[in-house]
Amino acid sequence: MLFVELVAQGLVQGSLYALIALGLTLVYGLLRILHVAHAALFTLGGYVSVLVYNSTGSLPLAFVAAMLLAGLVGVAMYRLCYEPILKQPPYVALIASIGLYIAFEEGFRILFGAMGLSYAVQPLQEHIPLFGGLQFSQAEILATLSTIAIIAVLGYLQLKTRIGIACQATVTDPQMAESFGIRLRTVRDLNFFVGSALAGFAGVWMGMLNNLVEPTMGSVPSYKGLAIIVLGGMGSVRGTLLAALVLGVTEAFGAIYLSQFVDRDAIAFAFLILVLMIRPQGLFAKR
Repeated sequence: MLFVELVAQGLVQGSLYALIALGLTLVYGLLRILHVAHAALFTLGGYVSVLVYNSTGSLPLAFVAAMLLAGLVGVAMYRLCYEPILKQPPYVALIASIGLYIAFEEGFRILFGAMGLSYAVQPLQEHIPLFGGLQFSQAEILATLSTIAIIAVLGYLQLKTRIGIACQATVTDPQMAESFGIRLRTVRDLNFFVGSALAGFAGVWMGMLNNLVEPTMGSVPSYKGLAIIVLGGMGSVRGTLLAALVLGVTEAFGAIYLSQFVDRDAIAFAFLILVLMIRPQGLFAKR
């Protein structure tokens, strides 16, 4: 019974990690940029959802506002910060991304205070009994199901639609893709919008589950997201999903059996180091 419960909890947590890491994977797969400022969009989604829900009482409106604003800010990040330095060495974009995240974090602290915000009435907290006596809140169940649906839609778009094929062509050979009429800027804008909207979506769920949104809430999840894209094989959407679920389950078991030796948040990095020692290309990387 404990085994099943830990696996279920790990899958719920892993689904949230997958949402965060998918945006990082989309950006890295397209531009080979480690987008650390992605964490700011995760936090932004959480703040927007709390403000909108507390003002209107509408959860769908909170989700739409959080995803739309996070997506637009993500595109602005690309246009203003990354696009001018694409031809520079990769570490230049990484340094810029770290600085951007710190600036957003301090901006959140100035605007909303260091203590964070909470929902006036925490939504979707009614527990639903499942098989074997397991119980999960509506928020946990919907977060997991929505993650599965989003990943399925993204997979279909990537493999079966013109825009998905255009994105793959842009990654493989940008100059050749442009010569065939693919607009690189449009593809990259769309990529950043989708990845950033996913970060905002994940931020809504995380803030709802914890009933707290604070300036630094994106730090640890984003670092875990970076660990996940390494574990999944840099740039692989399928590998990112599998690595996120594996990490979520590993954390769930580690929190029970390893809590005396290592902090829960350190498990991701211990697992990353172990994998890199055995399989440097990641768990699910293609040859």
